[in-house]
Amino acid sequence: MQVCLFDIDGTLINTGGAGSAAIGQAFGQVFGVDNLDGVHTVGRTDRGIAAELFSVHGVEDSTDNWQRFRAVYLEHLQENLQQREGRVLAGVVELLEHLVGHDDVAVGLLTGNVAEGARIKLEYYCLMQHFAFGGYGDEHPGRDDVARETLRVAQSHLGRTIAGHEVCVIGDTPHDVRCARAIGARAVAVSSGFCSAEELSAAEPDVLVESLADPAVLRAIFA
Repeated sequence: MQVCLFDIDGTLINTGGAGSAAIGQAFGQVFGVDNLDGVHTVGRTDRGIAAELFSVHGVEDSTDNWQRFRAVYLEHLQENLQQREGRVLAGVVELLEHLVGHDDVAVGLLTGNVAEGARIKLEYYCLMQHFAFGGYGDEHPGRDDVARETLRVAQSHLGRTIAGHEVCVIGDTPHDVRCARAIGARAVAVSSGFCSAEELSAAEPDVLVESLADPAVLRAIFA
């Protein structure tokens, strides 16, 4: 059995900045601050981004504030997806269709997006049907913890223990590579998103490609 865990933004889709715009708009609407300067979002979980925004702007990092922010963010996300020119990235549809056609492959998500945000994005781009399970950024500020939670979810989905060598994490940032290592998985890095090939190479993925259309992706998954 091979378990493939995909990041979303920069790996599967480019939303034209819809997510970042929605984060800024939501924080401004809920807390009266619309400046994200100095807060890095690439490769991070939504919960981690919110925690840093709270810290930078003196907002209490409480469950109530997080839930208020999350709800308004999701409203703005849907609006921004419709207003911006995004796209599904090269090779994604073909790769996913190939993988889901194999009985010995389980395809899931390992993303920093909150679960509902992931659903909104992937349904907008007609990709959600390919994913049977996932791990999301609703609770954990750190991506390594999301990876560990995703592995537990995958094991529950499949009804058995999954060894690290059976798992391949596909993403576009060094965070994706590092979280793959946290669960003993292989890492495929794709430079179709927010990080250069040089940045990704420094993280030492097992495979580095320019797009998911590269045949090296399938070779890595079935290694």
